[in-house]
Amino acid sequence: MDNITFQYPSWYILLCIFLGLAYAVFLYSRDKNLREQSPFLNWGLGGVRFLAVTLIALLLLSPLLKKIVRDVKKPVVVIAQDVSESIAEGWSEEERSAYEAALQQLAGELQGDYEVKEYSFGSTVREGFDFSFSDKLSNLSDALSTAYDLYSNQNLGAVILATDGIYNEGSNPLYTSTQLGAPVYTIALGDTTARRDVVAKRVFHNRIAYLGDKFSVQVDIAAENAAGSKSQLNVYKVEGGQLRRLQQTPVDITSNDFFETREVILEASPAGVQRYRVSLSEVPGEATTANNSKDIFVDVLDARQKILILANSPHPDITALRQALSSNKNYEITAAYIDEFKENIGSFDFVILHQVPSMANDAAGVLNSIKEQKIPHLFIVGAQSNLSRINQLQSLVAVRAGGENVNEVQARVNDAFGFFKLSERLSGNIVNFPPLQAPFGDYTQSGNGQVLLYQRIGKVDTRYPLLALGEEGQAKVGVLFGEGIWRWRLFDYLQHQNHDIFDELITKTVQYLSVKEDKRRFRVSLSKNIFNENENIYFDAELYNESFELVNQPDARLAITDNDGKEYNFTFNRVGEAYRLNAGILPVGNYTFQASTNYNGENLNYSGQFSVQPIQLESYETTADHGLLRLLSEKYGGQVVYPANMGAIAGMIRQRETVKPVIYETSRTQPVINLKWLFFALLSLLAVEWFFRRYFGGY
Repeated sequence: MDNITFQYPSWYILLCIFLGLAYAVFLYSRDKNLREQSPFLNWGLGGVRFLAVTLIALLLLSPLLKKIVRDVKKPVVVIAQDVSESIAEGWSEEERSAYEAALQQLAGELQGDYEVKEYSFGSTVREGFDFSFSDKLSNLSDALSTAYDLYSNQNLGAVILATDGIYNEGSNPLYTSTQLGAPVYTIALGDTTARRDVVAKRVFHNRIAYLGDKFSVQVDIAAENAAGSKSQLNVYKVEGGQLRRLQQTPVDITSNDFFETREVILEASPAGVQRYRVSLSEVPGEATTANNSKDIFVDVLDARQKILILANSPHPDITALRQALSSNKNYEITAAYIDEFKENIGSFDFVILHQVPSMANDAAGVLNSIKEQKIPHLFIVGAQSNLSRINQLQSLVAVRAGGENVNEVQARVNDAFGFFKLSERLSGNIVNFPPLQAPFGDYTQSGNGQVLLYQRIGKVDTRYPLLALGEEGQAKVGVLFGEGIWRWRLFDYLQHQNHDIFDELITKTVQYLSVKEDKRRFRVSLSKNIFNENENIYFDAELYNESFELVNQPDARLAITDNDGKEYNFTFNRVGEAYRLNAGILPVGNYTFQASTNYNGENLNYSGQFSVQPIQLESYETTADHGLLRLLSEKYGGQVVYPANMGAIAGMIRQRETVKPVIYETSRTQPVINLKWLFFALLSLLAVEWFFRRYFGGY
């Protein structure tokens, strides 16, 4: 529908008409050359001039052409099919084909009056029907949320959900905040009959354990309609496709609705990703054994650092240090005296030198080995320390001693320290801790270190370092100028009934000093070491030149090898200045990988391992939950139907008066002067008039 509006009062149109009429009368009443011609010619040419002038005058009023566009939107009907493994369990090929044909027929019947959108859902929601029924998960709330996100602002007429009501990912669909504003019709699939079944329902375990530690595995055992039966709980280690039984315990099923939690203690060994299988033996008459076992993966880390506390003589500081560091399971602590030490210093990752070197023992052999092997270390300086020798061994702080005297010094945190952060609780309380005995003398800070704690002598805050940390060559070094830290640990407990502040200071200091920086120029990283079988596996890689600047000019390759020796070869993609690779989805099992590249004639390699674990959730819940579907349909004003009657859904939707087409009207306005045909019409009128006036001698 089109109409014209003017931006001036409508009576201006009369002025335009009057102007056109006056102009035509005035022109042709005075033209003597045309009087001799036919009166019809004068009237015709006058009419042409009248139309042309009137149209031009009307265009000066800036008329607008308003057009109303109508768009009819059919109601949207979303059909979402659950394609998880539990749907097709127990179906024959004929039953599956018949169901597929019935659902396609329902979609076709709705197609004429409605805009039908077909989706499949399980692990993810995607467009179209996928009747493979191979998804490892079922997420009902995700299907409803997707329908809401895509069509809530459109004319959503109805949602048809074909599922068995079993969900094992996402929230309960009854309690989602999604307000569809449309009825939900559910097609109830699956079997609600409770069958005789024993299930290893859930297994709780640590994803990470440390080598040599004991870790707990908790197994939820459930059984239905199996009262009086006996089963056995077996725990196996999966090694190269072979099963090695670790433990076996009997399970007596005492009721038809049986549930029990069992705890199993396993030892983390050896290092690497270890695969275990928790299995329940079959009971007579059991419907399925697919849910009797569950595989778990545990990443066993050999991440313990061997820390040596090497002291000049017995001292309570040694016990305080050992107790503080023992709270971290990553540390294996050894204490020894320098006169009795016979072990290989290279077997330790970090060394605390308590008053070593001393005036009585310069420990030259041990200290030279520490320097040569670049072992990070911490000096604790006290009254027995050889200060001149310590000044030679590190360049962080130089001390010019004033004899064998000592100062009673307290600690003050340096707010500008940047190697790591201390808690506000530690920073605020350590200033009140008892004083340590520090060598008397002049302290000069130098080198690449930073001061964590300054000395406070009496009530005077000095710039003398108490604890300084830094790097010497390629090894990190720390110096604590004070003995008696055992008093700090006791005072911390006296004030707070725990050792948290003291332990934080010691562990963070040791952690900073003992962490080894990765100097490899080619590195590959994974987001995690254990993936689910439906996850894509992404690798990120970085290549550095001799100046440790990121480069990615050469090709980088990756070879993944499974337990059977099968190799998968890939080439990394360049992303920015680094590399990335999507290796896709791999079968369940343990894998090793070897990445390689060649840069400036140098071969660079990086190796690692990861595992892919199975998702077995669909086999642990096999009884359909039609009660949930009934509640879901009632919540949204729909109905539950069974596959044999799914064709009735089309009639139910048509009977609802709320499921109707929606008419959208859009108003489009444009200036009339922009119409090209109007220009040519005016041009034609003026050209015709000019031609006839010229022909009959009017000009």
